[in-house]
Amino acid sequence: MASFAKIGLNGKVIAVHSVVNEVLHDSNGIEREDIGIDFLTKLTGWAIWKQTSYNTQGGVHKLGGTPLRKNHAGIGYTYDEDRDAFIPKKPFNSWVLNETTCLWEAPVAYPTDGQQYSWNEQNQSWTLTEL
Repeated sequence: MASFAKIGLNGKVIAVHSVVNEVLHDSNGIEREDIGIDFLTKLTGWAIWKQTSYNTQGGVHKLGGTPLRKNHAGIGYTYDEDRDAFIPKKPFNSWVLNETTCLWEAPVAYPTDGQQYSWNEQNQSWTLTEL
């Protein structure tokens, strides 16, 4: 299955749809994004789609394949045309976008002691999560 993000105003992802791979193949058996976009446009009447990869996160394909658009799209993500990337919603005002991964990062690194933490925006720090 291939995944396609339905793009709305300001590049916002408003839906993600799956398409069977065979629909994307041209007469030579080559998978092409434009064929999937044409298929979805005819099916839904919506013309703005971008293919996304379920296996891509932070610019890395977790199965060793070619990463596509930095991150798998999700509803509420933004498609950034200049970066050709899907960027998740910014979780906190203090977080900054990592230009390489197109993921948001806290201004303080997450602790590596094996414990669970949550971000405290007011204190700009990680707080130990009580289990």
